[in-house]
Amino acid sequence: MNKCVERLYNGVIKENPTLVLMLGMCPTLAVTTSAVNGLGMGLSTTVVLIMSNMIISALRKLIPEKVRMPAFIVVVASFVTIVDLLIQGFLPALNEALGIYIPLIVVNCIILGRAEAYASKNPVIPSIFDGMGMGLGFTVSLTIIGLIRELIGAGNAFGIRVLPESYEPFSIFVMAPGAFFVLALLTAIQNKLKLPSATNGDAPAYEPLACGGDCASCHGEKCVSNRELLERIADEQAALKASAKAVAKKAFPEGGAAVNIAAADAHNTKEAQAVVNTETKADDKPASNGKGGDKA
Repeated sequence: MNKCVERLYNGVIKENPTLVLMLGMCPTLAVTTSAVNGLGMGLSTTVVLIMSNMIISALRKLIPEKVRMPAFIVVVASFVTIVDLLIQGFLPALNEALGIYIPLIVVNCIILGRAEAYASKNPVIPSIFDGMGMGLGFTVSLTIIGLIRELIGAGNAFGIRVLPESYEPFSIFVMAPGAFFVLALLTAIQNKLKLPSATNGDAPAYEPLACGGDCASCHGEKCVSNRELLERIADEQAALKASAKAVAKKAFPEGGAAVNIAAADAHNTKEAQAVVNTETKADDKPASNGKGGDKA
């Protein structure tokens, strides 16, 4: 149960797909002219996320690795078609407002991303809650953006007049530029409060990386350097583990320290380095004693 709650918290707060990961920008900017539209789009995506995660997780051991992405798209497209037909039949006004963006849920990177990153590698129940968390996070974000745009651009909230008639709305907020203004405002608030965000340049830096780990200022040109660095670190760690095993075999030919070396190899390279250092010192002592014995 704790893992399921963690998946909900992860999707709504920690890794909110819109405000933190900056995914699904096309529907975010296009359909949030009102809170109702944002809510409708978010809930539609949530249903597709939950159902597709459930099916993909249940079939994860049956889907061949080479065709996993086409299989994911088929599953997602099936549920998008069902949702689209239901909206056309029962919510024609919402269908007219959202238009082509309902069928475009098929290629929404949030859905395919969660299918690839989580549902295809985890059991059914956690995958359902992962889809629910991501969907709720997406819904909350779209509803907030739509509410702000509708309030400033029309003086309404969920279609109800809330500001006085004397208020002159800024109609630009219900037009395309308004979506960028509101999203930029929310992102600026996140950065000011140092909340998690894809554009937050105050995130702790990771020094070994060529870019310092600052994703906000990365334009992709340092990816090759980062990859080469990480590959070199991996090679060094592999060599260190091999040295630890070699020293262990030399010092304990009967296998007396096999358990310790296995633990060092399985957990971290620091322990392996400690084994190497210890055995190296042990090899030096007999040599010193041998010299002393010759002098005597």
